[in-house]
Amino acid sequence: MTRTVSILGAPIQTGASQPGCVMGPASLRIAGLGDILTELGWEVNDLGDLSIPAQDPVPHKNPAIHDLAETRAWIEALSDAAFDAAQKHDRPIFIGGDHALAAGTLSGLARHAKTQDRPLFVLWLDAHPDLHTLETTTSGNLHGTPVAYVTGQPDFEAFPPLEASIDPKNFCMMGIRSVDPAERERIKQIGLEVHDMRAIDETGVLAPLRAFLDRVREANGLLHVSFDVDFLDPGIAPAVGTTVPGGATFREAHLIMEEVGDSDLVTSLDIVELNPFLDERGRTAKLLCDLAASLFGRRVLDRMTRSF
Repeated sequence: MTRTVSILGAPIQTGASQPGCVMGPASLRIAGLGDILTELGWEVNDLGDLSIPAQDPVPHKNPAIHDLAETRAWIEALSDAAFDAAQKHDRPIFIGGDHALAAGTLSGLARHAKTQDRPLFVLWLDAHPDLHTLETTTSGNLHGTPVAYVTGQPDFEAFPPLEASIDPKNFCMMGIRSVDPAERERIKQIGLEVHDMRAIDETGVLAPLRAFLDRVREANGLLHVSFDVDFLDPGIAPAVGTTVPGGATFREAHLIMEEVGDSDLVTSLDIVELNPFLDERGRTAKLLCDLAASLFGRRVLDRMTRSF
């Protein structure tokens, strides 16, 4: 049976403070994402890039918030596109763009999961939990809000109404190492599973990851992976505007992607926050394509080894 994957670009940078990730989708395509997946036996459908029309400004009582109207429009467009892609393709991949993208993709995928009468689980690979509401964000950068939004937290009247939310207990966060006080309190309140870098240093990635995958399997769930470039240590992935030292190593990241790929549970993927303007000769884009290859079936013995 032919396995299909769709690639949908979302050059969104309204949620971030630093411009450049609007070029992320083009950079991943140039780095060969589609060709790599084709070589692995997938039928690749590149759906191009989404866009939104110009928006009239929308004020908010939190003066720090910027680009609210544009972000709302992106969420609406992405939610519909993610729902449609999940209905038609085995494994849609959404390439961005900043992590505000996930507010749209996850809301659409939650709608899709509801039509399948299956729970949606999310493996969140990120330095940040992105648990701010429109009230608590002090930076005003809306890429810090998608998890709070899709789990149905209050103070999101300015975002599109959710047709389906995601149970916070269906999230597994790994790589977290930058958490604001309001986010820390919300983690406790809603019961998110968080494995920060200290926990990963102490226990490794496999035990908590396998336990989470077992939960997904037992629940007959759909599994979405949301991969933020700043999950990785900036020493190996410099092309991100929110670098946080002490991230995942090359081998830890590949191990996670290989383990999730081996489970055959993953149904969709985000790759976000790639800022090619900050990259070094496409180094980060190539690494992200290589990590996607691990998720979609490439293994160590399949990799070419350079001879010296």
